[in-house]
Amino acid sequence: RLGFIIRPPHQLLSLLLCPGFRIPRPSVLCAQPRPGAMAISSSSRELPLVAVCQVTSTPDKQQNFQTCAELIREAARLGACLAFLPEAFDFIARDSAETLRLSEPLGGNLLGEYTQLARECGLWLSLGGFHERGPDWEQTQKIYNCHVLLDNKGSVVAAYRKTHLCDVEIPGQGPMRESSSTIPGPSLECPVSTPAGKIGLAICYDMRFPELSLALAQAGAEILTYPSAFGSVTGPAHWEVLLRARAIETQCYVVAAAQCGRHHEKRASHGHSMVVDPWGTVVARCSEGPGLCLARIDLSYLRQLRQHLPVFQHRRPDLYGSLGHPLA
Repeated sequence: RLGFIIRPPHQLLSLLLCPGFRIPRPSVLCAQPRPGAMAISSSSRELPLVAVCQVTSTPDKQQNFQTCAELIREAARLGACLAFLPEAFDFIARDSAETLRLSEPLGGNLLGEYTQLARECGLWLSLGGFHERGPDWEQTQKIYNCHVLLDNKGSVVAAYRKTHLCDVEIPGQGPMRESSSTIPGPSLECPVSTPAGKIGLAICYDMRFPELSLALAQAGAEILTYPSAFGSVTGPAHWEVLLRARAIETQCYVVAAAQCGRHHEKRASHGHSMVVDPWGTVVARCSEGPGLCLARIDLSYLRQLRQHLPVFQHRRPDLYGSLGHPLA
């Protein structure tokens, strides 16, 4: 069903073929459709391919980069036009002080390495949550959680700063105070045209606010991204449910790259990176551990579904209000 999984090299398994797919190497597993999923009319060979990378970031920034770069190069080799990295792809620190110490500006060395990598591989990169020292760093001594989108020439085409900060206390998972080191972003970013479709940028905790995803969809988004680092308690309970809900209500593809495993003695993440189509079907997902999954994006299917179920034409803002001003 237009999705498949890439295992990391040390976990190669025997080949399992889905009907009609020619798989380039034996490290690929096909994701199976859910019963009742709508049929797709387009030939899969004509559709853009996206890669979703799953990693276990640590405080070691250079090691994290090497891991991400290996997955991105593999995505390019397999023919992807765009690769998605999770929130905190650059590092996951042990505390707020270490987070601030390891942070960099967008013009720093780390983003420079990803710029070169995008040019080298010739594909777009969704860098899902960069610890950014913004222009107000000297005054605030706090950072932004910044989702950076690079084109295949390495240029920054969008930078969304996370608007909903995760200040929560979940029994069994420990308290999280993102605001202790991070400033909320001031605005949403308009959807960006990419080789895979128009992408609306979000980050992790943003997925709990359907107003944001509906605003992006009404502004033209065809793909919503939720790069994340979900915890071990909220992950099993809410991760897939929320992603499928956002896809169904917006009639968008949802791409969710996730952190997985234990980052250090204080923190672990749920993993289960996935791609959900506008019908709510999980068309690709990662297995346990670092690796990547691939999925085709069929915009003709998306448009057909929106025609069959024209929910945005049926909205009643006269009864429950609108989402406010359109995105600029």
